Amino acid sequence: MAAIALPQAAALFTALSLAILTPGPAIIATVQTAFAHGRERALPYGLGLATGASLWCLMALFGLALVFKLNPLLFAALKVFGGFYLLWFARGLWKASTAPLPEAAEGPERGALRGFAGGIALNLSNPKPALFYATLILSVFPEPLAPSGQALLYALCLGTELFWYALVAVLMSTARMRSRYFAAKFWIDRACAVAMALLGLMLIIQH
Repeated sequence: MAAIALPQAAALFTALSLAILTPGPAIIATVQTAFAHGRERALPYGLGLATGASLWCLMALFGLALVFKLNPLLFAALKVFGGFYLLWFARGLWKASTAPLPEAAEGPERGALRGFAGGIALNLSNPKPALFYATLILSVFPEPLAPSGQALLYALCLGTELFWYALVAVLMSTARMRSRYFAAKFWIDRACAVAMALLGLMLIIQH
C-alpha cells in the first residue's frame, strides 16, 4: 500500500484550501458570525465547521461516498434535508438583520460549546463534501493507502480545515472589520441570508 509523499500532501492542501475558501454555506456563516458576535463565538464556530467537514473526509475514507453512489435516493434525501436546514438557517439571519445585537446572556464555555456544535451541524447538513473528498482522495492518491497513511491523510485534511476556518474567524472578528459590519448590519445580514437561501435551494433543486 502507498504512503503519502510531500507533493501529494501539497496538492491535497491546495485543492482543499480552494474548496474551503470558495463561497459556500460554511464560509458565509463563519464571516457573519465573526462580524456579529466577535472572536469568542466565531472561533469555536469555525472549529466546529472544520470538524464537521473533516468528518466527511473520514466517511469518504470509510466508503460512504460509495454508498451514496450505489444509493442515489439516500444521497438525494440528504441533500434535500440539508437544503431545508440551510433555508432555516437563512431565515434566522434574515430575522436577525432587523434585531439589535444580543447581549451575552450565557457563559463563554456554554456559548463556545453551542457554537462548536452548531458549526458541526451546518457542515454536516451538506453531503456534497463526501463526494468531493472521495474524488480528491482518488485523484491525489490513486493507490490504496495503508491505515497509517489514511490516519495521516485525515490529519492533513483536519489541519487544513482548522487552519482556514480559524484564520477567517480571527481576521473577520477584528475591531476594524466589526465596525464596518455594525455600520451596514442590515444589508450584510440580508445579503448573507439570501446567499444561504440560494445555496439551500440549489441543494434541493439539484437533488
